[in-house]
Amino acid sequence: MKLSHTFLFVHDQDAALKFYRDVVGLEVRTDVTIEDGYRWLTVGPAGQPDVEIGLSRIGPPVPPTDHEALEALLAKGSLQGVIFELDDVDAKFEQVRATGAEVLQEPIDQFYGVRDCAFRDPSGNMIRFSTPRTQS
Repeated sequence: MKLSHTFLFVHDQDAALKFYRDVVGLEVRTDVTIEDGYRWLTVGPAGQPDVEIGLSRIGPPVPPTDHEALEALLAKGSLQGVIFELDDVDAKFEQVRATGAEVLQEPIDQFYGVRDCAFRDPSGNMIRFSTPRTQS
């Protein structure tokens, strides 16, 4: 078994695409619009061609009765995000911060063995970058 897809809710797929492609550096995997205007938009890291992150508007298959609650949680930044592992978290932090992305946490050494930082994407989702620390 292996992970193939995971999904993030976003308010605006175009803004999310610009952030994840142009700021984070992910590749566009799929971008198609199907029936009723539903847009299937996925991105992923170049080094993991078999992993796709769906950037989804709140809608089907989520029941309409839950849309308002999910929109409110997304607006507050209360939904889960993603974590990317890379070689140099400090360099990535500076590159992403330079774009004006909202900083949640500057790079810091964590007790659980990584150096990481955090931002919000345009919809409020948390995105973290981490680098494993070498054992001393």
